[in-house]
Amino acid sequence: MTPQSHFVVVAAIAPGREAGLRKLLAAMTLAPGVADPVNPVLPFGAFERLHFARFAVLGDATMADLEVFGLPRPKLPTYLLFMGDCDGAAEAQLAELVQRAGEGLRRIFSHCRGFDLRDDLLDWLIEHDRPVAAPYVNRIGRTVRQIREESALQRALSARVPRSVRDAAIDPQLLRRDLLNFVRTRQAAGELLLTPPAPTPLGWWMGNTLHAFGLPMLALLLSPLLLVALPFVLVLLRRHERADPEYCPRPRAAAVSEMQELEDHDLSNSFTALGAVKPGWFRVGLVQVLLLAIAWACRHVFGRGHLGRVRTIHFAHWVFLDNKLRVLFASNYDGSHEAYMDDFINKVAWGLNLVFSNGFGWPRTAWLIKEGARRELPFKHYQRGHQLPTQVWYKAYPGLTLSDMENNRRIREGFERVGMSDAEALAWLRLL
Repeated sequence: MTPQSHFVVVAAIAPGREAGLRKLLAAMTLAPGVADPVNPVLPFGAFERLHFARFAVLGDATMADLEVFGLPRPKLPTYLLFMGDCDGAAEAQLAELVQRAGEGLRRIFSHCRGFDLRDDLLDWLIEHDRPVAAPYVNRIGRTVRQIREESALQRALSARVPRSVRDAAIDPQLLRRDLLNFVRTRQAAGELLLTPPAPTPLGWWMGNTLHAFGLPMLALLLSPLLLVALPFVLVLLRRHERADPEYCPRPRAAAVSEMQELEDHDLSNSFTALGAVKPGWFRVGLVQVLLLAIAWACRHVFGRGHLGRVRTIHFAHWVFLDNKLRVLFASNYDGSHEAYMDDFINKVAWGLNLVFSNGFGWPRTAWLIKEGARRELPFKHYQRGHQLPTQVWYKAYPGLTLSDMENNRRIREGFERVGMSDAEALAWLRLL
């Protein structure tokens, strides 16, 4: 299989250039925030390994929250974020982007501090590519090509399945054979291709195996020290939880309306949020340890179609900025924004608390995982207050949800399977 990877290019916008940059990004869209896949600046649709991509302007407005409690507000630049999820190595994807859309990328990043048109663009992008503290992929190994080919198979088969497929008079084996013959005829003509998965890269397989066993083994070796330290950590945690300020003001109606204009243009949406880590060594250290554990779980437990009980997230990323002063969270998800938030509250509120309770102003938690995001109104105010507009957002397969992709995967598996009972054939036909 082909593993997925990510690039997160972050560069400070040069003084006086933000307005021109926003105008250029707006010219790359079909609707507010929705990328034109064939726009002349960066034609996202020309890159067959690119799942999602986004450009977002990252301001420091949320840092003003610190001033409310008399804390110093650091002076931070406004950044341009260029993020993408792709099949294979991220560096190879960046190289392809530079090769085929270098002129457009130079136009975009010419608005950033320290960029010279004479610079080697690929080297510059790699230099500004930030590590992802914890990445999540819904189904590791599912490529853009696979998604598109399986969707084409589903459409072709569904068009030939009669509505009476549920009737007892239908012979499921005969109908299935007819469908298989139809597809094979189309395949012989060079249509409805179903490309076999590529071999798993040896380096990735070895690294993944070492990663899977390395962290648990390290935790086991350190377990005596961890057990001794645990009571002190819990005491410090409760002391911080009682003292940390909670700040979840109702967001301005105009700000919410601005966000809503960018949402629900497709069955999927993007989410970009940025916030400050609570001051002090304890919270900074705790969030790093927790994200390390979450990265391990996302890679070895949750890369098979779900994140906890949430099954609507395609990709998600946690990224440290400004020397771990702030954390960026970005995701691509199915459904409405409100349903997305309700999913988190009802299914994995404890998981949200693990990381985001280390963010300044988060609704007060108890013992790290209790309360917090379960307090619906403060949580929803907090996340809207920290959400940032995504100026340009690209999805390689519009109109397809993760539920559709899972259904299409099962259709393909049924198509390729040799030998089915009548009941199994009927169940497969009902998928169509």
